[in-house]
Amino acid sequence: MSDNRAPAKLSKVDKAAILLLSLGETDAAQVLRHMGPKEVQRVGVAMSQMRNVQREQVEQVMGEFVEIVGDQTSLGVGADTYIRKMLTQALGEDKANNLIDRILLGGSTSGLDSLKWMEPRAVADVIRYEHPQIQAIVVAYLDPDQAGEVLSHFDHKVRLDIVLRVSSLNTVQPTALKELNQILEKQFAGGANATRTQLGGVKRAADIMNFLDSSIEGQLMDSIREVDADLSTQIEDLMFVFDNLADVDDRGIQALLREVSSEVLVLALKGADDTIKEKVFKNMSKRAAELLRDDLEARGPVKVSEVEGAQKEILTIARRMAESGEIVLGGAGGEAMI
Repeated sequence: MSDNRAPAKLSKVDKAAILLLSLGETDAAQVLRHMGPKEVQRVGVAMSQMRNVQREQVEQVMGEFVEIVGDQTSLGVGADTYIRKMLTQALGEDKANNLIDRILLGGSTSGLDSLKWMEPRAVADVIRYEHPQIQAIVVAYLDPDQAGEVLSHFDHKVRLDIVLRVSSLNTVQPTALKELNQILEKQFAGGANATRTQLGGVKRAADIMNFLDSSIEGQLMDSIREVDADLSTQIEDLMFVFDNLADVDDRGIQALLREVSSEVLVLALKGADDTIKEKVFKNMSKRAAELLRDDLEARGPVKVSEVEGAQKEILTIARRMAESGEIVLGGAGGEAMI
């Protein structure tokens, strides 16, 4: 019996997975080697979950790819400009800049980059006995979610010192990065003549704090406030917390709700204020909103840790979607829209 249903709508990650599966092992491996650990993980998961891909879907992906390449560059002409634009659109400016030198200038992966492929506990063990400033540079260099997990493997006093140092970082001299890469048994690409690298800052500290467990985050914020009240205020203003979802536009909330399970949503809303609840209700169908209200009323008391865990899960999804450009996060730390 034939299936006449229209092909399911594909996400950007799904399209990348289909394209790589179509290329074959050797060519796909060449593409993946130029991607960061997060991108490899997302595409790899999507590839592993591909089942019964329809011919129409493959043709759609290939057609879009050929059209994009055809529109933006001729083969062998203007390739550098094309690659820069493509990477910036796909990964964002910061991540793209990390890859451009390696791809276009022939640089090698630095020791710092290699840490991004390691488990957080292993990274913590690598830097555990290094100078606190070295620890801060490493933590600032990692993606915020990985950095948050790395911090969780240190005691409170060390965590506080690292976050304070990350907050005060602005630029890092290339000699410092070279020294760090030597510690990691790697040579820093570009050597001592490289330009200063933007690293750390209050926003980076806030991003990392977002990914800490609530209990650790609260204790750490209290200690930062004791050391520097102004700094704690700056960090809090830049953090994106669950209450900030009230500032996400309706389209963004609708997209987010499609990614969150009903069980997690119910748990998260048990500890949310009425503003957040109404924001969610109004972005659901009338029937779905009624069912959610019933589930909230029927659900008995739940542990605070369960509520916080559910809210953290939703925030993680929201940050991932914001990073891929699917939604725009509002709140004090978000960029104003006009």
